[in-house]
Amino acid sequence: MQGFRFISDVFRSACINWGYQEVRTPVLEYLHLFTATGTLTPAMLGRVYSFLDWDGWSGERVVLRPDGTIPVVRLYIDNMRGQGIAKLYYVTQVFAFEGTGREDRERWQCGVELLGDARTASDVEVISLAMDVWNGLGLENVELRLSHTGVIRAIVGQLGLEKEEEARLLVRLLEGDRSALADVKARDAASERLLALLSGSGRKSGFLANLKTAMPSANTELKASLDDFARLCRLLDTVGISYVIDLSTAPGFEYYTGVCFQFWLGGRKVGGGGRYDRLVPLMGGGDVPACGFAIYMDPLIDLIEPKARKRSDQGVLIRGSEATDQAVRTCFDLARSLHNAGCVAEVDFSGRQETGLRWTIAVPAAGTPLLITDRIQQKQKAVKSVAEAVNIVGVAA
Repeated sequence: MQGFRFISDVFRSACINWGYQEVRTPVLEYLHLFTATGTLTPAMLGRVYSFLDWDGWSGERVVLRPDGTIPVVRLYIDNMRGQGIAKLYYVTQVFAFEGTGREDRERWQCGVELLGDARTASDVEVISLAMDVWNGLGLENVELRLSHTGVIRAIVGQLGLEKEEEARLLVRLLEGDRSALADVKARDAASERLLALLSGSGRKSGFLANLKTAMPSANTELKASLDDFARLCRLLDTVGISYVIDLSTAPGFEYYTGVCFQFWLGGRKVGGGGRYDRLVPLMGGGDVPACGFAIYMDPLIDLIEPKARKRSDQGVLIRGSEATDQAVRTCFDLARSLHNAGCVAEVDFSGRQETGLRWTIAVPAAGTPLLITDRIQQKQKAVKSVAEAVNIVGVAA
């Protein structure tokens, strides 16, 4: 929980700094939100927890939310439509059935959704916000991997596959199955070049420009998607955000329409997101573009530096005795005063010796004088009142 709170506090602070507002959605949502619009891939739908919510003689099928974005979009449509651009964030859990017992079925994530803005700069904004979170967590080696759903769909559409084979390949790619490319046999030289494009990677926007130049036969949809992708990369170059272009990096959700991205650290995926301009229209909310991301808390808790989970070394241990009522009263008066001064302070009557806190204040049976020990400076000082002790500790903190 210390790691959880550290991550969520850093995340909330970054969101507030960027002008985002917190929302919370129900754990139970209607199944049709995730099926009628084709928002989730078949593999994801096969892992949702769904059941009938009985109401009298009739019932409607509900689910434990398998995704954080779709419920927030439902909230936006029901309560915020017509209010212009909405910048929202949340800390929530999602649920997915996992039959092997080796993975968590309840997973926590921090999410951001920016609704109502189609400009590429809004994609840069949400990515910048995520980078602020990584910096706030003290994580310096998070890798940003970029892809583009429009490019993936356009390339698959040009491979000359049968409709069923094309649909299966697209679903596998959108679910992040990289091995899907190895199962596709090129029909001709053009198909071979397209497959090579899907497997391509680079670190600058010029990589995409070179690919476009090398493919004069590309259709209008593919060219437009490549142009959109290249503009985002150029803007990221402009604001100084490093990235890797990896077209085999897929979002895992069918509702993404444009740029999509993932964050990797220590060989583990710790976040991802992208643009989903068709999701709000599919859910009946009108022509509202949107983008966002989620940070996966469960792997992060294992990866953040241990120091991030330690108590402040400026904290205070009040060591007292129950020998007299006066001593007990002084201990709790001192604790309240320190808390009001913004200090971390805990009371101990057990006589424990080990503590990671900077200060120890020993309270005698008589209640005073108080003996203050500074563990860092290795100094002691006796004071006659609670106010004097709070002044010494509070000023130093």
